[in-house]
Amino acid sequence: MLRFLACGAVDDGKSTLLGRLLYDCKMLFEDQLEELANDSARFGTTGGGNLDFALLVDGLSSEREQGITIDVAYRYFATERRKFIVADTPGHSDYTRNMVTGASTSDLAILVVDARKGLVTQTFRHSYLVSLLGVRHVVLAVNKMDLIDWDQEVFDQITTAYRAYADRVGIPHVTCIPVAALSGDNVSRHSEHMRWYQGPALLEHLESVDVERDMTGLPFRFPVQLVSRPHLDFRGYAGTVVSGAVGVGDEVAVLPSGKTTHIARILTMDGDHAEASAGQAVTLVVEDELDISRGDVIVAGDARPQVADQFAAHIVWMDEAPLLPSRNYLVRIGSASLNAQVTELKHSINVDTLEHVAAKHLDLNDIAFCNISLNQAVPFDPYAENRDMGNFIIVDKMTNATVGCGMIGFALRRATNIHHHDLKISAEARAAAKSQKPCVLWLTGLSGSGKSTLADLIEQRLHSMGHHTMLLDGDNVRFGLNRDLGFSDEDRVENIRRIAEVSKLMNDAGLITLVSFISPFRSEREMARALMPDGQFFEIFVDAPIELCEARDPKGLYKKARAGEIPNFTGINSPYEPPENPDLVLNSAGVEKDALVAEVIAMLEQARII
Repeated sequence: MLRFLACGAVDDGKSTLLGRLLYDCKMLFEDQLEELANDSARFGTTGGGNLDFALLVDGLSSEREQGITIDVAYRYFATERRKFIVADTPGHSDYTRNMVTGASTSDLAILVVDARKGLVTQTFRHSYLVSLLGVRHVVLAVNKMDLIDWDQEVFDQITTAYRAYADRVGIPHVTCIPVAALSGDNVSRHSEHMRWYQGPALLEHLESVDVERDMTGLPFRFPVQLVSRPHLDFRGYAGTVVSGAVGVGDEVAVLPSGKTTHIARILTMDGDHAEASAGQAVTLVVEDELDISRGDVIVAGDARPQVADQFAAHIVWMDEAPLLPSRNYLVRIGSASLNAQVTELKHSINVDTLEHVAAKHLDLNDIAFCNISLNQAVPFDPYAENRDMGNFIIVDKMTNATVGCGMIGFALRRATNIHHHDLKISAEARAAAKSQKPCVLWLTGLSGSGKSTLADLIEQRLHSMGHHTMLLDGDNVRFGLNRDLGFSDEDRVENIRRIAEVSKLMNDAGLITLVSFISPFRSEREMARALMPDGQFFEIFVDAPIELCEARDPKGLYKKARAGEIPNFTGINSPYEPPENPDLVLNSAGVEKDALVAEVIAMLEQARII
């Protein structure tokens, strides 16, 4: 079985080339050929009643209408010598994320280039990505040779330039083939028009190329997908062996705990087996009663992977919204899901020149080398050594959408000599000494909505009632703790991260903490909530229309923002994301301040904070 993908820029002929392969391999039934002829007449771009082979793999109606591939189209076909699964991936830059999906499971890439255009940015981007994703074999299919009169000199120029780039990005095996996908020249048969080319036709190369990875030769790795408990007398751990082999009686370790045991049984649907190797889906039973759950990895006892909560990795960003350092995301590594932050963007990568470029955030399709911090340690191997143990995806916590993917490089040996110190006075004891329950009152809203005024009045009321408080104001902390931060999206995220951590410390001290920050992004407000114990965080939306805020304009900021003197001003040229489910909404337009303060006090009494 050979899994490969076809990639390249828009209109270079990927889908046509794959369609021609299917046609030449006689993998089409009569009804499919009839449908292809009808579709060619309706949507085809070849003209003259010719079949448009691209329509065989462009399945979506929007793809056919636009003449471009949008989704990843997987097709199965076979010859007498080999079976194939091919992924036709989009060439348009907006769908680079789909190309990454196809490359992640492929062993070979066909990179299609239009002979008239030569190498373009998407050629370099896709080449860099297939190299990054561990694809070691690339076929450079220089297509549309018929449109340049089968010119060998043009072909040689393109292939020379490409081999130089492939050497720089570390693609070890490159085969260059001149083709004309529409007519079939050098696709499944040698071309009469290009007798100067002495290499194999494309199909001949696909049938013979050796891409085998000896995954059984690597150390044993088994991510636990499911704990199987069909009855009280059986506990097994189901999953797929991603590398290596294991036998009954072998010593294994369970990570990240590090506890060791031995394999007692290896089961599949057809009963017990003495051993299992890479690629097999099995259920393992161990000799000892250990706490093993989904997300753990069972590994060879004498050849363990690294375990770390911080690592350096390449990231491919696949979302319209930018990646912002310090923002909380979900990272899924194997079967484990963890909270994570990008702590540092080391550099992004210019795919044309391979230059390392400074970056403060990542936009759609950007590729970068980053430091990542997780909320707990995970076992992994570097991606270059084991693709299955070294890859991860990044998920947006608000939308649950996959927004990025990554390839782990190495562990960061940071802060390995520190441990949580066991304090004798607990947060509960500190609060009890103050005869109150601690909490965080997080006031959010536009500039001019009245947050700071209300926070001050609420604190005065609580102080008069004998409660211990602390007020953190957005402007005040920028004179000290956050004086190094500006107002870009990246700095706003870090601004809230820091103040959330300070609020947690104040909460541990037993205080009622009032936080008055615009805090424009929902993600960071949710991050702050997640730091606090249940029932001790209250998001209060101070709601006022922007027209009223601008009319008040106590600091003259809106006027300056309208004049272009203040960039990234929330509500004018930087977004504000209002709370979707706040604990309390205070309408500061036309409502007396004392009445608003009373609403907060009533909420705290109902929650039995005071």
